[in-house]
Amino acid sequence: MDLIKAIIIAIIEGLTEYLPISSTAHMGFAANLLGLPEDEFLKMFQVSIQFGAILSVVVAYWKKFFDLKNLQFYFKLGFAVVPALVLGYLFDDKIEAVLGNQIAISSVLVLGGVILLFADKWFKNPRIDDEKGITIRSAITIGFWQCLAMMPGTSRSAASIIGGMTQGLTRKAAAEFSFFLAVPTMLAVTVYSVFLKTWGKETATPQKGYEMILASQDHILIFVVGNIVAFIVALIAIKAFIGVLNKYGFKPWGWYRIFVGIALLIYFYFFNKP
Repeated sequence: MDLIKAIIIAIIEGLTEYLPISSTAHMGFAANLLGLPEDEFLKMFQVSIQFGAILSVVVAYWKKFFDLKNLQFYFKLGFAVVPALVLGYLFDDKIEAVLGNQIAISSVLVLGGVILLFADKWFKNPRIDDEKGITIRSAITIGFWQCLAMMPGTSRSAASIIGGMTQGLTRKAAAEFSFFLAVPTMLAVTVYSVFLKTWGKETATPQKGYEMILASQDHILIFVVGNIVAFIVALIAIKAFIGVLNKYGFKPWGWYRIFVGIALLIYFYFFNKP
């Protein structure tokens, strides 16, 4: 992977991580279109640049994350992330098996788009407009909704936002809690995928893990630049998404998913069968 392609992937990650359109699907499609091999380095890069996206939320909402007096905030995130940690660990191999199936992911992209077209009509009377109104029980429920995104193409953001709306949150409050929940979730995924999982393989050791990541100065540069780009783009995308979601709801994202999903189905089925 050269630096230009790495920047393209990082831009896509930053743009799509917090939007209800599936960052995993978009990065996978982009890597395929760019002709990148599905090797360990690509997988690790796609996961590692999530760190940059994580930092964008922490920076954008730094008052919330560093308010040590608000322990309830940390408890809510802690309970909410547990379902993803447990189920993600149990079904990791099955999730990995689907990641390379572009037709299946494209189909999920379309299905999710159809659901988003009707999401606004299902939740007309929200009563909670701030994270402080979320109970521990509601946080856990949102955490289980987030687990739907374990199916590549679903979108962690869409699943957790809709989960929040089922608990009476406004679109803005649900979106912001989805951003907050992304931090521990993505941090756990990054640590597990880049370090623990790679090093835990019978054919891998910590030393080989380091060698894989830091194989050359070019690789170091790619990781650093990728995270910086993902951070900057995600920071912009977060602010823009809240505005669009408040004004237009989920429909624009639903139509986008349907259009892109159908286009990719045609492409992968007729022109580039996986």
